[in-house]
Amino acid sequence: MKSGMASWGLSDWLARLETLHPAAIDLGLDRVRRVWRAMGLVPAFPILVVGGTNGKGSTCADLEAILGAAGYRTGLYTSPHLLRYNERVRVGGQTASDAELVVGFESVDAARGDTSLTYFEFGTLGAMAQFVAAGIDVAILEVGLGGRLDAVNVFDADAAIVTSIDLDHTEYLGDTREKIGFEKAGIYRAGRPAICADPAPPASLLEHARAIGADLRCIGRDFAAEPAGNGWAYRGVARVWRDLPRPALAGSFQLLNAAGALAALEAVHERLPVDAVAIRAGLRDVRVPGRFQRIAANPDIIVDVAHNPQAARALLEALREQPARGRTLAVLGMLADKDAAGVVTTLHPAVDAWWACTPDSPRALPAAVLAEVLRVHAPGAPVSIEASVRQALVAAQGAAGEGDRIIVFGSFYTVAAVLDHAATQ
Repeated sequence: MKSGMASWGLSDWLARLETLHPAAIDLGLDRVRRVWRAMGLVPAFPILVVGGTNGKGSTCADLEAILGAAGYRTGLYTSPHLLRYNERVRVGGQTASDAELVVGFESVDAARGDTSLTYFEFGTLGAMAQFVAAGIDVAILEVGLGGRLDAVNVFDADAAIVTSIDLDHTEYLGDTREKIGFEKAGIYRAGRPAICADPAPPASLLEHARAIGADLRCIGRDFAAEPAGNGWAYRGVARVWRDLPRPALAGSFQLLNAAGALAALEAVHERLPVDAVAIRAGLRDVRVPGRFQRIAANPDIIVDVAHNPQAARALLEALREQPARGRTLAVLGMLADKDAAGVVTTLHPAVDAWWACTPDSPRALPAAVLAEVLRVHAPGAPVSIEASVRQALVAAQGAAGEGDRIIVFGSFYTVAAVLDHAATQ
């Protein structure tokens, strides 16, 4: 460790991580693999890797809740965070402390020599170092971007899940589902369970899994979620779990995510046995901040990190499953590299009025530009422009009447601003 760094806190380390590598995103495994080998840490616990366009966070949360209910000490690594970096790393269901994160960063820094790592790569290795030190029973790792070249993929998954495949991050992953499907399938391993929870996977994913000899298990073919009354049943390769509660997360699409999680657990049952009691408890208790999260009432304020058309379709479904007595007012803030037109077109039928705002990010789409997208793709609905997310929320609250609700979405930055605002009220 360099002189003076011994007294560094978490904020010092995070500031440093942003400057270590010339590019914020630099896909590839050579550098991160070199540092991981230098660290000399060999996980003795099984690793579950979760990739996909949407549904990754929910699936990771399902796995953590179920395995925790079964008595396992879990390690969960996800991204991005909403309010604090600490949210990205959890051990035994508890968010990592500043001190624990710093120890992980120090171990990475001591091993990397002159190898530069991106912010995400550094954090990924730091999280795994923390998991090894904590003696966890199982690691659950969420892919950051893509799969094949993502830092998380330096670890061989005992079971890998691809939740869904749609167009996002096209500048890095390709502009078709076939190209993106190949990248997502890169987390699969020869001879190991490869779970696909997308009901219509691209041929590229299926072909890659076959080519490497993965134990591919697809929803609708090898396992299924079967709704039954107010609950559902999981039917897998060798196991059937009946009378399961609907996941506590909103939206019937959450059954796909939960089924993918159960397919992975079925596949690794010899190392991580779980019973129906733990599954039911986990599904009842699972929570994911920022996913159709109701944070206030009168009017209801719901936040959701949906930021691409597929996620917008899921949000639309959740809104229709839980209709408002009055109007639905939308506060929307997005990043410039996202498909704003696709998101607006999808949600336009469910929204009565819009407030466009600019999230606090250098990548933000200016509110005035977003407003023009709204006027074209949400014709007939009133559109207002506010400089910040907080100002947009206050304006929407002022316009809300009895029975109206406000949905705030479009970016992690947008949701984070509202959660931060709510915490100070």
